[in-house]
Order: sequence, then C-alpha cells, then structure tokens
Amino acid sequence: MESVMLDALDQCLLHALQIDGRVPFSRIAAVLDVSDRTVARRFGRLRAAGALRVSAVPHSHLAADAQWLVRLRVHPRAAAGVARALAARHDTAWVTELSGGTEIVCLFRLPGDGAAPLAMLSAHPGVIEVTAQRLLRHLMDQRWRGRMSALTEHQLAGIHPPDTAATETIRLTDLDRRLFRALSADGRTAYAELARHVDWSESAVRRRLTELRAAGMLLFDVEVEPALFGYSAQCLLWLSVAPARLRTVAASLAADTETAYLGATTGRHNLLAVTISRDTGALYSYLSERIGTLTGVAQVETAPITAYAKRFGPTSRAV
Repeated sequence: MESVMLDALDQCLLHALQIDGRVPFSRIAAVLDVSDRTVARRFGRLRAAGALRVSAVPHSHLAADAQWLVRLRVHPRAAAGVARALAARHDTAWVTELSGGTEIVCLFRLPGDGAAPLAMLSAHPGVIEVTAQRLLRHLMDQRWRGRMSALTEHQLAGIHPPDTAATETIRLTDLDRRLFRALSADGRTAYAELARHVDWSESAVRRRLTELRAAGMLLFDVEVEPALFGYSAQCLLWLSVAPARLRTVAASLAADTETAYLGATTGRHNLLAVTISRDTGALYSYLSERIGTLTGVAQVETAPITAYAKRFGPTSRAV
C-alpha cells in the first residue's frame, strides 16, 4: 500500500461505503455537499493506492454455508507462502498471519456441512500443527467504530440502504455464486460488467442483485488499514467463557470501541474476538482493565496480528 493520509472527506467517504458498499457517488456527494467528481476522484485515489477495497460476499447463515476457523502453527520461513496459497483459494474468507509469522489463522466458508481440508493443510511441509473449530455464530452486527464515526446521524440517514428482511434461508443457484465471485473481488462492479461475467442480461443482474440485497443476502465490507486512522495494534483473542455467561460477555465486548469482530466457536475457547487499539500500551490496558474484569471469562489467549493475506473478498491472484 502506498503512503496515504486520510482527511475528513476521505473518512466520510469510507464511512459511507461501509454503510452501503454500492451507494452511488452522487448520493455521497449530496450528503457531503461536494461534487460527484470530487467523490469519484477521492475513491479512485484511495483504491489506486491500495488503501481501500469494497468487497461483498453472501451472508453465510442465509446461504447455509459451514464456516471453519482453522489455526496453523507454521515455520516462520514458510508463513508467507502458506498464507498466499490459502488466500488464493475461493473457499477462504480471510487469512491472517499472527505473532511474527509463527501462526496463520484462516476462515473457510464451505457449502452445506462441508469440512475444512485439514488433510491437505497438514501435508504442507511448512505446517507444524493444524487445529479447526466450527464458527457457530457471528455476534456483531456493526463494524469497527474507529472507521465509522465520521458521518453525523443526519448524513447517515441519507446513506442507509433500504431495509432488509433476512428471515429465511435462501437457496443459491450456480449463477448466483458466479455473481458473488465477481462482487467479492469488487463489490462496486458495474451492472454491465457483472452481466458479462455471469452471462446474464444487465436487467436480470440488476433485478437479481436487488432481490438478494433486499433479502439481506449480501454483506459488504470496506477493507482499509486501521493504521490510516491512527491505530497500530491489532490482536486476535481466544476467550474461554462459562456457557451461562457467554451471551452477556459477548454483548459487553460487542459494545466496546476496541472490538472489530466477535464470533462464537466450538472448542476449548468458545469466543473469538479481533480487537484494534491505538498502540500496545492501549492494548495492555484493554486486556488488564477491561477483559480481565469480565465475570465469566476464565482464560484469554492473545496473538498480535502481523499481516493480512486476505481480509474479506478474494485476492487478485485467486483462481
């Protein structure tokens, strides 16, 4: 990523895109009282510098996908290669290196009740150990607040997409999955280009995408480095929580400004969190003064996030 400095307008643009990844530039411009060209130019500059990417993937719960959290202990010299290979797979949702490249954690998203390819992973010469747990439920609706605090309530009202009604499982077709593959690479892909990609008519693509969004089928995300907002310490937390306190602890953590992600898993650690802090001092304070005081938390394991090979959608090398 090139060196980028975010000003107030950049942060408002990123906030708007996080609310609705396909919101027209004209609507953002009207809300921010700037020209359409200014918004398009800012977006293009940030994307060209590698500072942002808009991705979209199917809502896993509605798509009836199985999600597996896989943790690999690796030889540091092999970490980058293993991470790149995992990132290039279409069935991985995100891939991150931990603790200076001694570990890799990735999330597999598989149709139905599919299992993660553990035998293949354990056969890699750079992999020392593989463990996997089923991700049972995502426990946060909102994104990390550090990148969603630029717009006022009045401005947000002008950005918000139509209400969705995600109430039942949606059966996806092969054509839908081809559409999702294009959107996961670029969530703002134009309708005409999507039509060429899936060999549909543009009107059919527009109609189907409208239906999927109205059903809450699509999840949009803006991939942007927290360091651009002044936050340098990202950490993965595995928490062992008493089952009777799991819901209460999860609700408490989800309300924290440090929490970027929260999910319930199987295994000895039944809660996974991704936290973002200003620096290591702030991370220490959060762990000791906040996490350490939560009733029901029996054990916490932490690992600093070293790098992401894949965040939300596929890498450009995915095949």
